[in-house]
Amino acid sequence: MANIIRLENIDKVYGEKVKTQVLFGLNLVFEEGSFNGIIGQSGSGKSTLLNIIGTLDKPTAGEVYINDIRTDVMNSEQLADLRNSTMGFIFQSHYLLPEFTAKENILMPHRIKNFRITKEVDEWADELLELTGLTKVKNNLAPDMSGGQQQRTAIARALINNPAIILADEPTGNLDSDTSEIIYNLLRDINKKFNTTFVIITHDQRIAEKTDRIVEIKDGKINLDAVR
Repeated sequence: MANIIRLENIDKVYGEKVKTQVLFGLNLVFEEGSFNGIIGQSGSGKSTLLNIIGTLDKPTAGEVYINDIRTDVMNSEQLADLRNSTMGFIFQSHYLLPEFTAKENILMPHRIKNFRITKEVDEWADELLELTGLTKVKNNLAPDMSGGQQQRTAIARALINNPAIILADEPTGNLDSDTSEIIYNLLRDINKKFNTTFVIITHDQRIAEKTDRIVEIKDGKINLDAVR
């Protein structure tokens, strides 16, 4: 399979007067359609790594490629277009808009990108609601849903623009073990059905062990890279 994400010699340093280096010479590639877990202690650099992959942050040194397009030299407008067309993001805090319904939240990234919702996109949103088991609560405002329903809404929202890559930062961190299992199975189903590439940061060892590949970050370096 082709490499959809490629990182070359990535360094990340924060601060001007007092400099703190977080990542040290990382080299990583992720294959298209793969399902990957990133683990590591708090402060190890894994969230910084995910932000660099997602073009939310830039490396201090090194090169980042998404679909063989170098992103670390792009301007903010180019990066915004790339993110909206290529990537979906799922965070531990789902960041749903409380004044909108589940379906309206799901449609928001497409509305931001294209302003209008076509019949095809509306039907796709309904399909995502069905896929994520949210059809019965599609008209509920975000605060009127359970934690698991809110997280599933965030997953459906991440899929609305048909991204090739999903980046997830502790997507089950606020959920109980049973709901975490449901969320994991949903992500796996999406991976298999749409050949979506997943890169997931998790502290949940049970979830990490079910990924196809585990990358452990320790002190800003790759400590383990194991393919199952």
